[in-house]
Amino acid sequence: MTTRAEALALLEDRMKDCQKCPLAQTRTRVVPGEGPVDAELVFIGEAPGFNEDRQGRPFVGQAGQLLTELLQSIGLRRQDVYITNIVKCRPPNNRDPMPNEIEACRPWLESQLEVLAPLVICTLGRHSMGRYFKMSISRIHGQPAKFGDVWVMPFFHPAAALHNQALRPALFADFQKLPALLDQARAERRAKSTPVKEPPPEPKQLSLF
Repeated sequence: MTTRAEALALLEDRMKDCQKCPLAQTRTRVVPGEGPVDAELVFIGEAPGFNEDRQGRPFVGQAGQLLTELLQSIGLRRQDVYITNIVKCRPPNNRDPMPNEIEACRPWLESQLEVLAPLVICTLGRHSMGRYFKMSISRIHGQPAKFGDVWVMPFFHPAAALHNQALRPALFADFQKLPALLDQARAERRAKSTPVKEPPPEPKQLSLF
């Protein structure tokens, strides 16, 4: 039987040969994602940048450094979470991913999430947020919603906070909400996995007549 770790590794390996959209012609390396298969938190960014394209790893530039800082602010390390992007290849000149590119990568992301089965999904930026929410990120950032059995929390992208320092306090404040949400998600999953014991049957009355 294939383990979850083996299934995730096979999936990531298959992505490296993907030719489903034009980004395959301009990329240096595919960036599947990285992190433990049992991660409770999954972060979904938008697309790899220059450094990610060269190294094949997500969030390794300045935005990645800020993400590490944000995680540390709530007592987590980068290796505690799984990090990926909604698009696995770098768009030319770091432009926004196009709808057809997002759609081409959608099955990869769905398969990753199916294997990972996280408690909480954290979207970074409006493109990954758009997978779940149809409102402006400025209106709903830091406001979690439940989709099926999974909580989704939308955040500003760390790169946006680097370009606009006014977003930085809101980003850090939103991250402070994650521990409580994670505790709630853990409790809900425990409750769902705990079998409900049926009450014992009523004793039968013996008739003496």
